Amino acid sequence: MTAEWTEEELCAAEEALGHKFSDRALLRTCFTHASLVNSGEVSNERLEFLGDAVLELVVTEKLYRDVDEREGTLTELRKKYVSKGALERAEARAGLMRFLRYAGGEDTLRGKTASNLFEAAVGAIYLDGGMAAARAFLARTLEETETDNYKSALQEYVQKYEHVTPVYRTAEAAGGYESTVCALGQSACGTGKSKKEAEMSAAKKLYGKLSEQ
Repeated sequence: MTAEWTEEELCAAEEALGHKFSDRALLRTCFTHASLVNSGEVSNERLEFLGDAVLELVVTEKLYRDVDEREGTLTELRKKYVSKGALERAEARAGLMRFLRYAGGEDTLRGKTASNLFEAAVGAIYLDGGMAAARAFLARTLEETETDNYKSALQEYVQKYEHVTPVYRTAEAAGGYESTVCALGQSACGTGKSKKEAEMSAAKKLYGKLSEQ
């Protein structure tokens, strides 16, 4: 998308975030990718830095209050909320990527773009509305990562970049099933005692491969 905003787009972005901004400059910066810096725009990288800290504090406080476990267990639980996959799924729930301004083709949006954008949104909301507004946004969008459902996680990831679904080819093999899944020009294979198990195994491997890129 271009760097220019219409009033309609600004209002739609506020609706997606669930927060009406007093400082619209923060809203615009939140959705400005680093690829536009050479065009004189201010990128969302500093907001991302701030949002990462706010996110970790909110999640840590929530776990401290809600979960009666030792520090090691709480640390592992926190990872399920602040991991790249968890943030990508939170971004997808809010539908923020459609507002992102960037230069170049869609290859610009690979890697951690979605999770970084979510953190920038947290930072922008915090600066404009305070901790209560940031907590409210996270309560609506952030959930513990469903690490046992990689087929759903993979589908959500793929559909952020292409309006297609992953393609599975599954067949019986010695002792069970073998499945190959293809999406975004990549593929991975998995095996299992059942068709579902084999497809889940393949989805997990491909999701891991794509997320690392």
